[in-house]
Amino acid sequence: MKNKITEANVSMVISKTFSGLNMNALKYLLPLWMTPLSGVTIRCTFAAVAFWIIGMFTKPETSTRKEKISLFLLGALGIYGFMFFYLIGLSKTTPVSSSIFTSLEPIWVFILAVIFFKEKITKMKVIGILIGLGGALLCILTQKSDDLAADAFTGNMLCLMSSFAYAAYLIISNRILSKVGVITMLRYTFTGAAFSALIVSTVTGFDARVLELPLHWTPFLILMFILIFPTVISYLLIPIGLKYLSTTLVALYGYLILIVATIVSLTLGQDRFSWTQLVAILLICSSVYFVEIAENKEKK
Repeated sequence: MKNKITEANVSMVISKTFSGLNMNALKYLLPLWMTPLSGVTIRCTFAAVAFWIIGMFTKPETSTRKEKISLFLLGALGIYGFMFFYLIGLSKTTPVSSSIFTSLEPIWVFILAVIFFKEKITKMKVIGILIGLGGALLCILTQKSDDLAADAFTGNMLCLMSSFAYAAYLIISNRILSKVGVITMLRYTFTGAAFSALIVSTVTGFDARVLELPLHWTPFLILMFILIFPTVISYLLIPIGLKYLSTTLVALYGYLILIVATIVSLTLGQDRFSWTQLVAILLICSSVYFVEIAENKEKK
């Protein structure tokens, strides 16, 4: 079991590192080389096809019809909802700001656990939540729109919604994983996400210059990186973490996204250093620390 936990932790480190680079790669492509909704359609459809192909070469997994329908709906609403808000938000704000809201996932996980699973509320946890929400509010209200963030307020609000949607996905998928295999979960959730994406693209239209001929190799290779590493490989690794680690700990690994996205963004000029962003980051990191300390005290 100890080896499994180590494997789960390593899986989360790799997965979240790819997710951090994903923010910078997507920021390069959006909206010049593809629209946000077209980007969601490409990612969800590619992942669904990839996981069905991978499933053909893995050990068969058993699942009931009810479980498959639940997974399909989880993907159609949870994964698609997360990517929908995330890509539109990222196209309007900066990678650092979007990663700040990703770091709120442990807070949302706890709040949802309180509402639906009667998690115990303590003074320490309430303080942590208030500090975290204060950090998010600081980022939302102080960041101004500029050449790097076309509509910072709207983008930040959408990224906030995406972090909430992903937290809900983490909680539900964590419970379903106790009954079904990893590949089964990925096949049906991404099939559901692709279904929603294709319906939306049918209504709104599909616009992805990155796929037009003749190919522009730099954006095309960046897209391939996004599809293979942050999408397929990253999502293959997440269920390993969910199976052997607590949901809160998995969400805590979201801080790696923040670290990677911040370093790469400042290096590539996709964001500028901001004291308010730094304060927001420190507040959110402190908030999760409070929640975790309170949880650990209760366990002891």
